[in-house]
Amino acid sequence: MSEPSGPDRARQDLLTGTALAVFRLNGQLLAVSEKLARPAGLTAAWWQVLGAVLREPLPVSGIARAMGITRQSVQRIADLLVREGLAAYVPNPAHRRAKLLTPTRAGREAVARIDPGHAELAARLAAELGEEAFAETARALERLSQALDAITDDADPPG
Repeated sequence: MSEPSGPDRARQDLLTGTALAVFRLNGQLLAVSEKLARPAGLTAAWWQVLGAVLREPLPVSGIARAMGITRQSVQRIADLLVREGLAAYVPNPAHRRAKLLTPTRAGREAVARIDPGHAELAARLAAELGEEAFAETARALERLSQALDAITDDADPPG
């Protein structure tokens, strides 16, 4: 079997470069998030799950879909948040068994303690990239995520 060439190779190289950049970015964002969350008594994962339910309570499966991680991972973190008094399970009118996760007052206060550092980081990134480039970067990453959703499902990749 021969190596792909031409447009096929160029597209594969784009995908590889994108994946490597996103993997590195993910690691960088996790490290920064851990640093921001630590003084509030949270981990990056706890902050991520609490952040998903700040606007409205959600079932664990909905949080997992929004974050692109497994339901089991979210369930484990949600149970820890509830145990720590940072979140609570409330009845779900749409589903008797799948309770909704909602932040408690303590959970909201913990996330609020992150806000100054979060705002500072956002300002520094905007200064480094420029406001429009920062906004376009966010839009491009969202478009990439939507495109992957559109062409994939939970099945194994083609091959």
